[in-house]
Amino acid sequence: MIPLAIDFTALTDVGFLMGAGVIAGTYVLVALGLQLNVGFTGISNFGQAGFMAIGAYTMGILTIETGISFWISLPIAIAAAMLFALIVGLPSLRLREDYFAIATLALAEVVRIVAVNWRETTGGNLGLSCSDDGSKCFDESWINVSDSIEGLLMDIGWSDPESLAPLLIVVWIVALIGIVFLRAITNTPWGRVLRAVREDEDAARALGKNTLVYKLQSLAISGGIAAIAGFFLALNIASVAPASFEPIFTFFGYAVLILGGLASYWGLIGGSLVLWGLIEGTRAVELVESADDQAALRFMLIGLLIILLMAFRPQGMFGKKEEMVLGD
Repeated sequence: MIPLAIDFTALTDVGFLMGAGVIAGTYVLVALGLQLNVGFTGISNFGQAGFMAIGAYTMGILTIETGISFWISLPIAIAAAMLFALIVGLPSLRLREDYFAIATLALAEVVRIVAVNWRETTGGNLGLSCSDDGSKCFDESWINVSDSIEGLLMDIGWSDPESLAPLLIVVWIVALIGIVFLRAITNTPWGRVLRAVREDEDAARALGKNTLVYKLQSLAISGGIAAIAGFFLALNIASVAPASFEPIFTFFGYAVLILGGLASYWGLIGGSLVLWGLIEGTRAVELVESADDQAALRFMLIGLLIILLMAFRPQGMFGKKEEMVLGD
């Protein structure tokens, strides 16, 4: 072991904080879909990374290979992810909950492996990114939007906005819109049926509700939101690659969900800020000499935090105990 060393310069760097903020906002979106599935419908969707990949690759292929504006390709990507969610859900939602979780996890891996091997379309392990001459670029259509936002920031007095400032603003605006939208629809009779499915699916079915249809709708909406998150993730790193959609990214979404609390949409903001504040913030803390050991130690600390939270406040930071349901 070496003495504890903290780089406070890195922790206060505006670019560093904005980068962490973009990631945190992106994972609010990832967790929003999981909140709808787990917190309100009672289905354990472990395929969120696959839906993110569908959205990001659809965007990348349409914008890079065909030159379509992202204003057109984004709705197509959302629709593609929602369609994939329906295709996945039709057979797998008939399974028991634990088998459904395994099925969605496996299908997300299928999407990633297809992306690795479909080289002529997806770029294989290298993924999709800007061409060497810059004529084709994943985020080319985004540049105009980014420039407009930077111009507005300069008009209100920010003399030299950080390059990530426009993306940070857009990600969090979309995340807030998503929270308001999902809160609104889950407070309708449709949302109350979702809660009934979560509480007792047999009882909901006995009342004449087609529970499969409601679960499919929940899964499709979650897939569409994940597609938007995948697009923002790709914009942030300026490429679409299979390594960005490994199962660990779904589990990051679940970590945000656990920290924020079940059935608490606003809690996801706090959960994401805490999770990514720890992950990114501990990069500036030198705990051990080896970089690999330091990365492992960071995740051990995060795991310990989640264990302690589950032990002393199982409903999460902003969740309610009455929203916690134990399966039979």
